[in-house]
Amino acid sequence: MPSKTFVPAFEAKVGNWTYYSCLMSYAAVAREINFAHELGGNQDLGTMIQRGVGTRTTEITNYLLSNENRFLGAIIVAAWGGAPEYIPLEMEKSSENSDVLAGMDRNFGVLTFDGTHQFFALDGQHRLKAIKDAIKRNPELGREDITVIVVPHFDDEAGRRRTRRLFTNINRNAVKTTAQENIALDEDDGFAILTRRLLDDHEFLRQDGVVQVFSKVGNDGELKLATRQVGVTGTAWTTIGVLYDLLTDLGFGLHESMNKTSQRATDEILDESYEVLAKRMDELLAVCGNMRDRYEAHAAPRDLRAPKGRDGEGHPFMRPAVQVQIVRAARHVIEQRLLEWPELLRRLGELDWTMSSAPFSAVWQETPDAARKGKMIPSKENNQALYELLLVHLAPASRAQIDRAIRGYRQVKNERYPVVAEELARRLPVAVEEN
Repeated sequence: MPSKTFVPAFEAKVGNWTYYSCLMSYAAVAREINFAHELGGNQDLGTMIQRGVGTRTTEITNYLLSNENRFLGAIIVAAWGGAPEYIPLEMEKSSENSDVLAGMDRNFGVLTFDGTHQFFALDGQHRLKAIKDAIKRNPELGREDITVIVVPHFDDEAGRRRTRRLFTNINRNAVKTTAQENIALDEDDGFAILTRRLLDDHEFLRQDGVVQVFSKVGNDGELKLATRQVGVTGTAWTTIGVLYDLLTDLGFGLHESMNKTSQRATDEILDESYEVLAKRMDELLAVCGNMRDRYEAHAAPRDLRAPKGRDGEGHPFMRPAVQVQIVRAARHVIEQRLLEWPELLRRLGELDWTMSSAPFSAVWQETPDAARKGKMIPSKENNQALYELLLVHLAPASRAQIDRAIRGYRQVKNERYPVVAEELARRLPVAVEEN
């Protein structure tokens, strides 16, 4: 005869559903709860009641095994064959506790898991799989707890239709955090943590208006984080999302734990990484057209981006799209050991830091007039062309790479590149030139 497991639970109602909210240990969850396909569901389109279990469970398993701050949200479980066995209970009251306990036991009872009912994860099957795998590797995790919500499921056409509707409603109405919200809130991603720290502590980046964090702040608690674009009239140098990307690409050579977004690096590693990233950011802001000094000295930073009537004379490092490609190219050059960091900075400083000049003209479209007006070209192809041109301006590896970059510019701009290949070839390594 199978053993019984009694689980404290509250019976609740919403809409036309009766459900039960209870607390179960990971061990009980792993033992008592199955997957739909194991019970005859999800065998074909007709019996499908949820999406299948994907391959993303390894990351959750590792999170449970390695992160002391681990926490999983509730799993929604369906009782195969109808309502689970629920026994209502009343708390014993006395003259001493009657006032305190009044109403506390409303809808309180126990669910019975005795093998006569079968349960499957309706929402949270990836969490269930991760729990099962994790406690095989570390049985001590079986003592930890998770909230489980139990609903009835009837294995007939009407029951499957009702369960499918519940599954899709849960997932359709779930609102995932945006990339910007993750940067603002994540306490495990090292680069998100240091993005926020730079915004608090860095002498330049912490100044009001330098980094756009919010695009809207409502009166009723509404907060809308900035996108990746700075508006035409905006005064910011960059946005929080772009700053995160810049720091991530500038993070070459840091401790490997900085690249683990689900496991926080140690405070010592975070401190060391902050110093490195802050220094590299300072150096870029200096060599990329004297960005910081010009920004702080400018009465109207938006005019530094695009001087009125002379947009093409604006500073390219005021454009987030350009910032991203510069740092992306810098990382490639360093990781491929084409240059050391000081020499890379020197070569960046030699570029013509004017928006309409090469190589930045790859993402710039001037209007055909003498006023040098124009606009950014946001296409993926133009951004890639800028990246490839930056590589050959800074550290070309071969003549073929130079020719390919110039050809790419001609394809996206339909015009001749203003710098000839021979001039770029002067920076080829000596061994390449001799061949």
